[in-house]
Amino acid sequence: MSEPATEPDWIEPGPARPGSTLSGLVRTARPRQWLKNVLVFAAPGAAGVLTHPGSVLRALAMFVLFCAASSGTYMVNDALDAEADRLHPLKRTRPVAAGVIPVRLAWSAGLGLVVMAVGLSALLGLRSTLVVAIYVAITLAYSLRLKQEPVIEMAALTTGFVLRAIAGGVACSVPLSNWFLIVASFGSLFMVGGKRYSEYQTLGEDRSGHRAALGQYTLSYLRYVRSVSSAVAMAGYCLWAFEKAGPQGHPVSGSIWFQLSIAPFVVALLRYSLILESGGGGAPEDVIIGDRMLQGLGVIWLGLFALGVYGVGGR
Repeated sequence: MSEPATEPDWIEPGPARPGSTLSGLVRTARPRQWLKNVLVFAAPGAAGVLTHPGSVLRALAMFVLFCAASSGTYMVNDALDAEADRLHPLKRTRPVAAGVIPVRLAWSAGLGLVVMAVGLSALLGLRSTLVVAIYVAITLAYSLRLKQEPVIEMAALTTGFVLRAIAGGVACSVPLSNWFLIVASFGSLFMVGGKRYSEYQTLGEDRSGHRAALGQYTLSYLRYVRSVSSAVAMAGYCLWAFEKAGPQGHPVSGSIWFQLSIAPFVVALLRYSLILESGGGGAPEDVIIGDRMLQGLGVIWLGLFALGVYGVGGR
């Protein structure tokens, strides 16, 4: 990915401009990536409890807590990666790497958000606190060490997505289906593998300097990760959809909608894969926000699944 000719290879830190510190902290918090935290609504939504005010409030509270926890870990990560980010064609413009936010401030703000998220999660119960604490621990371990280990680093990122999905179920006391966990796990691995595939191509020969693990991957291996994870996610979703539809011949209201939802789910994964092959996919949230076709498929899938959950128009 080419950069504007006027963009320097090195951004010299200078005195912060008025208001730049606050805006820099907001940028470092990555509010755009809060889209990932919508996963906390997946389990309660699939269980049909989001019509209950209490469940909605608990799910919203968990969403806010994950926004705080993830933003805190982003700040800590940027403080740790400031030097390496200055070598990245896009990440060098991050506030910490660019010198807008002092490293010490990024550390303080990040750890403060993390502690606040874990502490407030106790209001939702011990299990909720445990999930948030595990997420924070794995994410910080990733920033400190795990991101240097090939395969393990992808597993750590995948676990972060899965914990978001688990958190919603735990907060709302919703039992988690085995198939739900399989789809969440391998769907997340598919996106993580796609992100690495995009970075591998974008960074070129400089990939090892920015991320050591990237130097030990190959394009064929990353394609293999995507192929396996997408295949398992598709198969898992099909089995989950038929499980939710109920036994064959049993008059379950709305069950056909679960089966119909398989089509947009599979097509969306295929569409996402095409975007990856076309050079996109560096950040999953950017792909979703930037592709109208993918958004349309998501709306169709959500509509069909909602019809099944709330039993609208049975067989």
